[in-house]
Amino acid sequence: MAHDPQSGRLNLPFVGISTFGKSPYQPDWSAIDADVAILGAPFDFGTQWRAGARFGPRSIREASTLFSFGHGGAYDHEDDVTYLEGVRMLDIGDADIVHTDTETSHANIEAGVRAILAAGALPVVLGGDHSVNIPCIRAFADQGPIHIVQIDAHLDFVDVRHGVRHGHGNPMRRAAEQDHVTGLTQLGIRNVSSTTKEGYDAARAMGAGILSVRQVRALGIDAVLARIPEGVNYYVTLDIDGFDPSIAPGTGTPSHGGFIYYEVLELLAGLARRGRVTGIDLVEVAPDYDHTGTTAILAAQILLNFIGRIFASPTR
Repeated sequence: MAHDPQSGRLNLPFVGISTFGKSPYQPDWSAIDADVAILGAPFDFGTQWRAGARFGPRSIREASTLFSFGHGGAYDHEDDVTYLEGVRMLDIGDADIVHTDTETSHANIEAGVRAILAAGALPVVLGGDHSVNIPCIRAFADQGPIHIVQIDAHLDFVDVRHGVRHGHGNPMRRAAEQDHVTGLTQLGIRNVSSTTKEGYDAARAMGAGILSVRQVRALGIDAVLARIPEGVNYYVTLDIDGFDPSIAPGTGTPSHGGFIYYEVLELLAGLARRGRVTGIDLVEVAPDYDHTGTTAILAAQILLNFIGRIFASPTR
């Protein structure tokens, strides 16, 4: 339950405007003053099958009000840590999207991420389909080297198909081509994929480490984390279809055999301890395929828990 001590209002989760976690809204991108800034990227023109992820940012924001604690943080009795205590978070709204114009829409997303980075804040981008990762990674071109950690059902390493280079099957290929991307760790990749064997070979040749859900479980979380370079800057891209559709049905390309919640949380928490997380996107939430709203709640919950662990880590 949120409480505004200045106005005396309770500001319950179902009251008022749904910014992310009921954080303050800052529409002026030149005036960002925060530790974390949330940017919506409601773009889904990169999808090849079921659209609807353009409504992901709105649904995640609404779901996140459930966790608008209003008492300075969130105490986790298992870890004996109060997460998010003192973390200043702003919601800067959405990047402007021009329908059917991928390049302009992507450029507007990139401009939003660059504004967050210029302010010294952690960018957290709410997609949108996975193509929004392409402008996010471009925005880091002058930020020094990054290692990308992807949690996803799909490799997303298609080069060009039907003339498309910037769709939701291309982002990891486009990322690997960037000079500031030093490598990729791709976790959860499984089942029938949109990427050919040649795509997998190309990904490995360009520095990708690829593990399926079953391989992650066989190795264990600690062994998986040990495969990721330590003490570097990470960019985390989290596709909601990396989770099993039994807990995340609201997505355009569900794939059975996915992760459960605590597997992903433990991976992310370990990553936050292992190096410095410098950027996050969460993509492919399509709320119209989930009338229970549980997919958006999952997205909001994993993001808030991840942000909390980032700022509780000595690597931050």
